[in-house]
Amino acid sequence: MFNMNNLDYDVIIVGLGPSGGTLANLLAMNNVSVLILEKEANMYNLPRAVHFDDEIMRVFQTIGITKSLSKKLIINKGTKFIDDNGELLLDWPRPKKITENGWYPSYRFHQPDLERSLRYNFKKYKNVTTVQNAEVCNTINKKNYVEVNYKNTKTNKIYSLKSKYLIGCDGANSFLRNEINSEMEHLGFEQRWAVIDVILKRKKMDLPDRTIQYCSQSRPATYCRNVGKRRRWEIALKKNENSETFFEEKTLWKFLSRWIAPDDAHIERKTIYKFQSAIAKKWRKGRIFLVGDAAHLTPPFMGQGMCAGIRDASNLAWKITMCCKKGHNEKLLDTYQSERSSNVRDYIKTAMKMGELLNSIGEFEVSDTVFIQPDGSIKMNTIKPKLGKGLGISKDPNRGKIVPSLKNELEKDIDFLYSCEPILITNQNVNKKKFNIKIFDITDIPKIKKILKKFKSDALILRPDRFIFASTNEKDLVNFSKLCLSQINN
Repeated sequence: MFNMNNLDYDVIIVGLGPSGGTLANLLAMNNVSVLILEKEANMYNLPRAVHFDDEIMRVFQTIGITKSLSKKLIINKGTKFIDDNGELLLDWPRPKKITENGWYPSYRFHQPDLERSLRYNFKKYKNVTTVQNAEVCNTINKKNYVEVNYKNTKTNKIYSLKSKYLIGCDGANSFLRNEINSEMEHLGFEQRWAVIDVILKRKKMDLPDRTIQYCSQSRPATYCRNVGKRRRWEIALKKNENSETFFEEKTLWKFLSRWIAPDDAHIERKTIYKFQSAIAKKWRKGRIFLVGDAAHLTPPFMGQGMCAGIRDASNLAWKITMCCKKGHNEKLLDTYQSERSSNVRDYIKTAMKMGELLNSIGEFEVSDTVFIQPDGSIKMNTIKPKLGKGLGISKDPNRGKIVPSLKNELEKDIDFLYSCEPILITNQNVNKKKFNIKIFDITDIPKIKKILKKFKSDALILRPDRFIFASTNEKDLVNFSKLCLSQINN
């Protein structure tokens, strides 16, 4: 019989971007031993992702990096879609107002700042090891463990390690996606875009203070107001357009002349992206999992690419943690893809409709949150998709919704205190000794009544990722909690 004590790590993560870094922190804070294999020698210090939302900030709060990170963020005011004549087609405002997640709705950031915060944070844990210059060669997916063989790209030496689980956070060209033979389901949107990041040399008060989507059939473009002096333009390339020719200095500055001149800024980064909409058909095979861009690709028009990967990490982390502590649970792990794929599909489809509007081939109805104002203007509220089928009872109207941020009587954040186990909140004053679940009632959190009223329930069971597992108005909370927990316990 195989001895699990012979394993080198609980979890091996391939890739140390935002998704991998977040996942490592969530696992480490719950005493799961982690090895991170990163093929690059050094962190990439140029801009990539530039946006995340309040839900993601809440995850960062859970792992403890918001204090350092907040100093390097700006609050995003929203996005406007305008036509070739400068007329407003659609307004997506992001009000400067704290949401139920405890943060502002939308932030702009510099990805290297985030990655440094994530890496610095997990260094405080003795159970996290990082190996760079590590290129995975092959994997052996066994019943009780995964064997990973990787090469040190400096020495060409091959190493072999075993872990309970292997998680691919290795991006759009994922090696592990190929290892598990997972094909991509392409959803229909695919375009080449030039991405140009600049740093301003002087103040440009005439540049917009929010994201602007310039809708056009001939040359759609996006402008992003980023952190500090950084600004970004994204420009659609025509089918037969040569990217090398487009990036010639004369050509590039001719395009940017609508906004800036060479005296105003210097170019920090220029590259070509293929904006795609696709979802992997398999996110898991045995003990190997896919997270982030390895599992799905979304056009950037909602700023949800990185956000989706962080949500993946948050969903998977507590399930992997429970399996490491209580034993492998197939049914629990199966819910990872079913819950997350439906959620991310909603974001991708909305981003695709935004892309169609941007290309002036779609309508304003990019989501069911679009509405006409009394003055005739068209506005959009942010979508909040529920989790797909998985844990809980599908008929429960509250299942899969995120619960507002909670603090106990000591003003300590509940997300941080209970990041690896479900909790029950109730408006009853109960005998907690009778339960096999952590409980917060009205004596612990006075605001519980208000939150429960919102969900028209007397009690909620919250998952560690703070989505609602189940709700009830029944008085027998002991049996209710036992029935619910039977789904996640072996």
